[in-house]
Amino acid sequence: MTETLPPCPACSSQYTYELGALLACPECAHEWETTTTPDDTTTVITDAVGKVLADGDTVTVIKTLKVRGSSTGIKVDTKVRNIRLVNGIGDHDIDCEIDGIGPMQLESSVVKKS
Repeated sequence: MTETLPPCPACSSQYTYELGALLACPECAHEWETTTTPDDTTTVITDAVGKVLADGDTVTVIKTLKVRGSSTGIKVDTKVRNIRLVNGIGDHDIDCEIDGIGPMQLESSVVKKS
């Protein structure tokens, strides 16, 4: 592993480690979010067919999805506009709002870019 993590901004400790989406310091227990710079590599999120997704894209659902609290769910070929890419719960990496259902998170493996 050649990736080096930045030192702690609170105490300058070099022994920082990743804690989910945060960085943490074992010496002073300070936790902070990472900031990306142009030289950092970022995670590329792709749809079910391998196309790269970006914030603001429109995607189409490729399989029927059950939704807790809704009797209808999300049907195949439902268009979802203006997505946001996030680090969600589990594999859910798309934050969106679906007409008739409301805000929710989707997995990129169940959508294709329109």
